[in-house]
Amino acid sequence: MLKNLFVSCVLALSTSAALAAQPVSYHPAEASQPHLSSHSVAVFDGKTGQMVFEKNARQKLPIASITKLMTAMVVLDAGLPLDAPITVSDSEIDRLKNTSSRLSVGSTLTRREMLLIALMSSENRAAAVLARDFPGGKAAFVERMNHKARAIGMQNANFYDSTGLDVRNSATATDLVRMVKAANNYPLIRQFTTTTEYNVQPKAGHVLHYKNSNPLVREGLWNIELSKTGYIQEAGRCLVMEAEVGSQRLIFVLLAANGSAARVNDAVSIKNWLETHPQTWLAGG
Repeated sequence: MLKNLFVSCVLALSTSAALAAQPVSYHPAEASQPHLSSHSVAVFDGKTGQMVFEKNARQKLPIASITKLMTAMVVLDAGLPLDAPITVSDSEIDRLKNTSSRLSVGSTLTRREMLLIALMSSENRAAAVLARDFPGGKAAFVERMNHKARAIGMQNANFYDSTGLDVRNSATATDLVRMVKAANNYPLIRQFTTTTEYNVQPKAGHVLHYKNSNPLVREGLWNIELSKTGYIQEAGRCLVMEAEVGSQRLIFVLLAANGSAARVNDAVSIKNWLETHPQTWLAGG
């Protein structure tokens, strides 16, 4: 028995020594990757055509008001007169989530202004009235949204409304990279999503002051070409941007972050990580 115990101890020590002698694979860049709140992330380099950072990027998730980028593209593709007035009706009251709006029933703005505050400040009634006022109404508008999604390669995306309040509006982070790339081709979308603040007058003597929903745009510390935020409870905090990091134009997609500041904190963490680890993503440039 003692002999067997001795042999076992020798074998155990030999095995431990052999394992200790084996080289350990260690990748500093992987070890130092940022810890993010966002459940799904994609960062795409438009210059090299490479995905430089991803996390659950092919998981389909609700996208909330990121939807409004598609809404804007459908409106602009239709060539409807942007200076035409549109009036908010009872149809634009949110009976799905019971969210409030600063645009009361009877508020009238031009189609251009509705588009601006829908993109800049994520005004839901503005996005809703854009769909209702579309030729053929909301059903035709949503059909165009899904057709546009397929046309730009968003194979896993589905749209059911123009606001993003419908939880069925969903896509993968890689789908949204394609949507941001497509939206960047529209000068008005770039302009409106990066406008910091704007006043509208929906009724005589009644002025509303809107601010951009992305603090990174409001603060002006980043060079951002396009931006859109999103939130409903089921989707968490979402953010897409096209922004400059170093000398590169990157598309950021962050979905399902927890907490109001989490999506912005994640974007900052990713930017800092990329700037301090350029060898991990600039090789193809």
